[in-house]
Amino acid sequence: QSPSSSTPGAEQREKQFRAHPGFGDRRGGVISARTYFYADEAKCDQHMETFLRCIDASGGSSVEGFSAIKLTALGRPQFLLQFSEVLVKWRRFFHQMAAEQGQAGRAALEMKLEAEKLQEALANLGIATKAESQHWFTGENLGVSGTVDLLDWNSLIDSRTKISKLLLVPNIKTGQLEPLLSRFTEEEDLQMKRMLQRMDVLAKRATEKGVRLMVDAEQSYFQPAISRLTLEMQRRFNRDRAVIFNTYQCYLKEAYDNVTVDVELSRREGWHFGTKLVRGAYMEQERERAAKIGYEDPINPTYEKTNEMYHRCLDYILEEIKHHRKASVMVASHNEDTVKFTLRRMMELGIHPSEKKVCFGQLLGMCDQITFPLGQAGFPVYKYVPYGPVNEVLPYLSRRAQENRGFMQRANRERDLLWQEVKRRLLDGSLFSPNP
Repeated sequence: QSPSSSTPGAEQREKQFRAHPGFGDRRGGVISARTYFYADEAKCDQHMETFLRCIDASGGSSVEGFSAIKLTALGRPQFLLQFSEVLVKWRRFFHQMAAEQGQAGRAALEMKLEAEKLQEALANLGIATKAESQHWFTGENLGVSGTVDLLDWNSLIDSRTKISKLLLVPNIKTGQLEPLLSRFTEEEDLQMKRMLQRMDVLAKRATEKGVRLMVDAEQSYFQPAISRLTLEMQRRFNRDRAVIFNTYQCYLKEAYDNVTVDVELSRREGWHFGTKLVRGAYMEQERERAAKIGYEDPINPTYEKTNEMYHRCLDYILEEIKHHRKASVMVASHNEDTVKFTLRRMMELGIHPSEKKVCFGQLLGMCDQITFPLGQAGFPVYKYVPYGPVNEVLPYLSRRAQENRGFMQRANRERDLLWQEVKRRLLDGSLFSPNP
């Protein structure tokens, strides 16, 4: 990432979404995720080719396999920072309007602005006259009820809607209108288009190969843009089944709002919602960056709060599967309590493993005491396999070892489990069978 001073208008940018030289190496404090760095467009094309080979390998080795990609590998992270700031400011403006209408503290989906009052507020703020804003809320599903919710609001900044005045929002402290975003340069605009083109190539290949594409989550200051771009892919490729999976990090304070808003959008538009739920991989770095630069820590205060958030998000998706059958979830967790919670709720809701709407994921070489029994019980369960040049993969693997320093405490358990499995296969004659 380039220093903030190199970006026009950077001094007006919010602290969280500026590129800071001290955090240019995004590996610092990260012990459980691969990281990609932008060199040039040719490097992004190389990453895309690598992802294509991974999709081919997954399609050739398993039925209904998964392949994971990272969007910072496919374009310039500076664009993701800028786009994330736009989305966050726009959503915050909605919440400010909701607070003025006495709806502060409600869940995101429960906030409904009265269109009449909203138009008056926009006029008073100098953003648009009532006549100008009236046609914004007269679409097929927009404002028909006389209210505007967050999904209606988000659609106003959709790439298909060119309302330049919407790129101005008021600064509550100064009372002045400020641009959401400095204009993209021609080169930045091209970089965005190239990133979208690469995503499109990968999604098409995944669809052809019968592989599901998981877009990995990254740092919170990139994530709004990553989620929005992934959403656009889901709209296009998830019409008949969940091909594109977004990742939600449940250590984020806003995780539940993000999940519920996106599920509701999938309901309204009729596509299949696909998600991978994780706790999160960037906690130490996120906290250090927030403290050093001076913005609110985006992470839940305790591990217990993150557990609650994970189970709350998971429960919401399981209910969606039960009632609409148009959602799929990967429970990507090494936490036995979370796995037990999932199994219990599936039983209570009548979601059978054979439907393959719920699957589980663990890292290769970790938590086999969870993976084996799930597979034996008929649940779809996947191992997340890191790949790449040795010098790039070894730091990732060493960080996993660092994160799991207590693994020796579980070694006896895993050894006993493995012996049980060997004995079982010996007894039923399947030890050397290709499909035990």
